[in-house]
Amino acid sequence: MRRLALLLLLAWVAPLAAQDGRVHVLLVTGLGGEPAEGRGFVEAATQIHETARTRWGVADSSLIFLAERPAEDSARISGRSTREEIAAAMLRLSRRAAAGDVLLVVVIGHGSGEGAESRVNLPGPDPTAAEWNLWLSGFAQQTVVAIVAASGSGDFLPQLSGTNRVVMTATKSPSERNASIFASRISRALSSGDADADKDGAVSALEAYRFAKAAVARAYDDDKKLLTEHAQLDDNGDKLGSVDPGVAPSLDGALAGRTTFQRRAESTDPRIVALIAERRALEAQLSALRARKASTDSTVYERDLENLLLEIAKRTRAIRQIEQGGPR
Repeated sequence: MRRLALLLLLAWVAPLAAQDGRVHVLLVTGLGGEPAEGRGFVEAATQIHETARTRWGVADSSLIFLAERPAEDSARISGRSTREEIAAAMLRLSRRAAAGDVLLVVVIGHGSGEGAESRVNLPGPDPTAAEWNLWLSGFAQQTVVAIVAASGSGDFLPQLSGTNRVVMTATKSPSERNASIFASRISRALSSGDADADKDGAVSALEAYRFAKAAVARAYDDDKKLLTEHAQLDDNGDKLGSVDPGVAPSLDGALAGRTTFQRRAESTDPRIVALIAERRALEAQLSALRARKASTDSTVYERDLENLLLEIAKRTRAIRQIEQGGPR
């Protein structure tokens, strides 16, 4: 019964969470085996770049695009996708990001290696999955969506999994090494309204994942080919990916379902401003509680979790009532 109550509270809290803060985006494309393949990587990232700039309202200083050949599109691509440039970009964004903001990192290319040594092929030395995880550790107060749209990327997921992180990989296993088409499908999912399944005007990370996964399967089916890439998602920090998050018995999908990239319009109503501030403070407490889960008695954890979710839900309901013209 308590678990059901928690799930109902999560469903109520979900629609407004992660939409009040700013969005920061890092796009990284790697080396293509052939020129056409490399162009495909850049085209997928470019589509997300344009969406972030024109639809999500991401500031230029919070939108970084790194690629093998920056000169090919110097208006959008700000640097070469080397380990040093990526580290510098992560540091720059971490200094701009405030608590409650969203960071989207999309890495597109060819993957290799296993475990902490998993890599995406980039110009110069390839950073390992362990290094990517270290860079992401600078965003402990933000919601992080990390998408590794690369062949053989499965082992990135357990390495990047963590609190307040949504992690997607194009493949479930590092042995799925055939060229992946997930990048172009996730790019379309993030950039068009086609993935907006609930028609609320914003595509969540979960909706984007589901759309891309289905599009990949259709492409293989249309070509009468055996599906050789199986995307997965983790958003509860247990380092275990789900092929079908949000569908029982999967434990993933809640955070991805409430994380969107289209920022809510700033309200000038002082009541809403105050309620949003209260909710952000409660969400910070929720993040801290989840980080202590392993060291907290399960009964105490569930009690405190339910209390915090209830308080967040009250603020969410109050905001909705005001926005819908409820009593002043």
